[in-house]
Amino acid sequence: MNAADTKDTGTNAAPFSVKDCALVALATGKKARMLQEFRSELERVEAASIYHHFWGGLLQPRFEEREYNNDFASWMRHALHDLTLAERLAAVSPTQFSDLESLRREIIELIDTRLDEAEQLLWAPATRQFEFVCSQIVVFDTEQRLYAPADLASTAKNLSTSSIFYHFVDARRRTSAGRDDFSDWLAAFGPSFTPLLEQLAEIDPYFGNLSELRDELIALFGSYFGEDLQ
Repeated sequence: MNAADTKDTGTNAAPFSVKDCALVALATGKKARMLQEFRSELERVEAASIYHHFWGGLLQPRFEEREYNNDFASWMRHALHDLTLAERLAAVSPTQFSDLESLRREIIELIDTRLDEAEQLLWAPATRQFEFVCSQIVVFDTEQRLYAPADLASTAKNLSTSSIFYHFVDARRRTSAGRDDFSDWLAAFGPSFTPLLEQLAEIDPYFGNLSELRDELIALFGSYFGEDLQ
């Protein structure tokens, strides 16, 4: 920690380093045109691919609203033309699973249930093959530092959506407690911030977009620290 990054906060908490990020998509070579083939590839594809197809869309610029929150559900609807399975997959929130392997098992279970209901899907070809993609996150240091919890209130409105993704979404697979970076940092300041940590834990970042998530965080930090930043 550089001397320029230190300030008396009354604790041993290090300054919060604001980061930004980008996702670089990487081909896996795994493809599927039928549901049974999709299931087989899903069983052995790397977990990073599941992460990409559930979360990567948040960082992809789109001119229209996403009809489905994940690529699997979208393919089931628009290529395999199975609305039932598409809706079931669209209802799955990855935030409800402890890890990507648990999420993988849930998806496979939903597919197996659907195959039992509609056996013809075993041989029904999709109009467009599914290509499994994984992604690598590239992180940038903005060189911005926060020294006290209240700094979150004045800073949140200036964070890019990709910074929100890195600190509030991607952090959940990086931190030992499986929580966002803001919560991980605030916990170092002691139990007085427990109410704020509880409110942050209640936010599900999956159903919505990053701009909406940023607005929610702006409102929460502004309300908690007594600042009107809207």
